[in-house]
Amino acid sequence: MDIKKDQLFSTPIDKLGDWTFDDKVAEVFPDMVQRSVPGYSNIISMIGMLAERFVQPNSMIYDLGCSLGAATLSIRRNITQDNCQIIAVDNSLPMVNRCQKHIDAYKAKTPVKVICEDICNIPMHNASMVVLNFTLQFLTTENRQQVLNNVYQALNPNGILVLSEKFSFNDTTINELLFNMHHDFKRANGYSELEISQKRNMLENVMLTDTIETHKQRLTNAGFKHMDTWFQCFNFGSIIAIK
Repeated sequence: MDIKKDQLFSTPIDKLGDWTFDDKVAEVFPDMVQRSVPGYSNIISMIGMLAERFVQPNSMIYDLGCSLGAATLSIRRNITQDNCQIIAVDNSLPMVNRCQKHIDAYKAKTPVKVICEDICNIPMHNASMVVLNFTLQFLTTENRQQVLNNVYQALNPNGILVLSEKFSFNDTTINELLFNMHHDFKRANGYSELEISQKRNMLENVMLTDTIETHKQRLTNAGFKHMDTWFQCFNFGSIIAIK
C-alpha cells in the first residue's frame, strides 16, 4: 500500500475551523499518525500481542474508533482462538470506507464487521477484548464515562480494555516539557512550524486531554479493579484495564 505524505497544513489556511476526520485526513492518515503520535507502531504491534494472550474462544472483540483498521488487523493476525468476531467502529465514513478496503486486502479466519456509527450507540456483549486507541479524547467529557461503563459491562471475566490517549499532566513543568518534546518529535519527522501550529489550532476544541489519574478514576468508576499504564512516550500512552 502506497502511503501518501501528509501535506494538509503545509500552506496557510484562512479559516481553520475544527478538526474532522474527512476524506483528506483519511487519505494521508497512515503517514500523519506515524509522524504525529510517538510510539504508535509499537502500541499497534503490542495490541496484537495482547490479543494473543487475552482473546477468548467464542467471543467478540471491539475496536472502537478503528480509523483505518490498524489495531483490528494487528488483533486479527494474532488471534489463536476459534469462533471469534471483530467489530470495528468509526463515525467517519471516509475512514470506514478505507478501513473496509484494508480489511478486505488480507484474508484471515476471524471475520471483521466494519460499522459507521457513534461508539456511544454501539451495543456490546460477550467481549474478551475492547480497544479504544486514541478515541476517547475525541468524545465529550460527559460521554467518556458512559462508554467505559458500557465496555466494562460488555467484557467477560478476564477480558481486557486497551485505552490509548494523549495525556495531560498536573505538574506544569512536566506537562510543558512533554508537550515541547512531542513538538520536537514532529519537527524531527519533517513537520514545519506552520503545520504544527495549524493542526494544533484545529484540534484544540475537539481533542480534550485528561490526566492518567482521571482516566484511572473513570475506569475505577466503571468497575475495573486492575489497571495501569503499560506504555508511554512523552505525553502519549496506553493503559490496560482487566475485568
